[in-house]
Amino acid sequence: MEELELVADMTRQEMDAAIKHLEHAFQKIRAGRASTTMVQDVMVDYYGAPTPLNQVANVMVPDAMTISIQPWDKTAIGAIEKAIINSNLGFAPMNNGENIILNVPPLTEERRRELAKQAKVETENSKITVRNARQDGMKELKKFDGVSEDLIKDVEARIQELTDKYVKMCDEYFKVKEAEIMKI
Repeated sequence: MEELELVADMTRQEMDAAIKHLEHAFQKIRAGRASTTMVQDVMVDYYGAPTPLNQVANVMVPDAMTISIQPWDKTAIGAIEKAIINSNLGFAPMNNGENIILNVPPLTEERRRELAKQAKVETENSKITVRNARQDGMKELKKFDGVSEDLIKDVEARIQELTDKYVKMCDEYFKVKEAEIMKI
């Protein structure tokens, strides 16, 4: 029955969204190397409008410990510097009048543990989202009257298989990220 298939498909889409969110969250958690993703969510007050940093400047990583930000409009350099400070990334921007340099300090053992805990929290949140999607799918199936119980049981089993698959995927992503964070 097509309606039952739609429920399973919508549940899978919600679970996909949870994994995409986890991947995005993991990009923000640095693992000791400089990356442009560290500053991708910085919003610059550019002529009164909040604008993403990558739309007002060229963001580059010249080496493993440095992020270089070269504004296209030199008058925006102060606003970019202010946005970086206000974003609480933990970087002290150095402004030389032409561009901004961010030195990414090496991670201490304590900071690595904190980042691993942060990754674990993000993983748990994604697993909760996956389980909530499962719960929503099961509730939708209960609304079908006059449909064969066997068909409903088949879709419930498929939703449970999806749940198990996506929870396992979250755990695997966490193992990879934790290893990346803890690697010196």
